[in-house]
Amino acid sequence: MIRINLLPHRAEKRRARQIQFAALGTISVILGALLVGFVHVTISGRISLQERRNEYLKQETAKLDKQIAEIKKLREETASLLERKNVVENLQSTRSDVVHLLDQMLHILPDGVYLKTLKQTGNKINISGYAQTNARISTLMRAVESSDWLDSPSLGEIHASSANGTRVSEFTLTFNLAKTKKAVTPAKPAGAKG
Repeated sequence: MIRINLLPHRAEKRRARQIQFAALGTISVILGALLVGFVHVTISGRISLQERRNEYLKQETAKLDKQIAEIKKLREETASLLERKNVVENLQSTRSDVVHLLDQMLHILPDGVYLKTLKQTGNKINISGYAQTNARISTLMRAVESSDWLDSPSLGEIHASSANGTRVSEFTLTFNLAKTKKAVTPAKPAGAKG
């Protein structure tokens, strides 16, 4: 016997395809949403990890900045202390220079020469004073040149003036305090042959 199906089979197939399409569409939307959610969670995790790293780097940078400031301050203090040390060492090494200068001035100052001022700037000595004659100033300059502790005399100016009613020569003289004592040649004994 032949069977004839009079049911609307095309409509049922269409409805089955629509249900299948709706199911596949829903599954696709759900899978898409899950994929987007997974990507979002992954990216958010990486962003928060990078933000934590950035914050850590900022904290470490702040610590290093403080340490750099402390190091800079210590270097400045060290430089200041070294500068003070150098000044003290310089004073220590030159403290006897004034004694030698005054001792030499006592020995080389000829009679008839009177000092008005004596000024030391580093190793440079400036004196000004009065002399009875120009020859006494020349004698003073020769004495400075032959001194063990003094050298390079230079006459600044000389002019006639009067002091206490007498005519005198007023002068300024500049010379250097020698850094080291000049070598002194020993005097030959009397009667020794050259």
